[in-house]
Amino acid sequence: MPLKSQRSRARARFGLRSLATAMLLWPAVCLAAPDPDRIAVYVDQAKLVKLPAKVSTIVVGNPLIADVTLQSGGIVVVTGKGYGATNFIAMDRNGEVLVDRQIQVEGPSDQLVTVYRGVERESYSCMPVCQRRITLGDGVGYFRAAIDQAGSLSSQASGSAAAAAAAAKPN
Repeated sequence: MPLKSQRSRARARFGLRSLATAMLLWPAVCLAAPDPDRIAVYVDQAKLVKLPAKVSTIVVGNPLIADVTLQSGGIVVVTGKGYGATNFIAMDRNGEVLVDRQIQVEGPSDQLVTVYRGVERESYSCMPVCQRRITLGDGVGYFRAAIDQAGSLSSQASGSAAAAAAAAKPN
């Protein structure tokens, strides 16, 4: 048998063994326990996390990635603001570090359709009907137009609510 053919067969056997090993180990990797020192949150979403009740100060490594807001009873609200990883440190009144945890902010979990027009990008959430979804990285014009519409709608809703409250108030 030629040497070249033997090498090809040896490579094929090695490849098959590697694939078989990976398939056997895959369930173990998937079922690995999540890291208790890391909080995973999606961009533009929030997660509640319980901390010791004596926390009085929160410091966030990069507030462009995540926001952490302390509530009463040791509850913090972690909000994903941008993609990436950062950390937060929780301290008591004496400055003693009680918690130092990682925050991993991931992309949106809904089904997105991304439309490219040259270098400009637009994102749409298509569950069940496609509608604009402002996503980090979208084109400036598209992003600004969607933000302006959302701001206008919010202002009108706030104005309507204030007018209704004023009308309901006895003179």
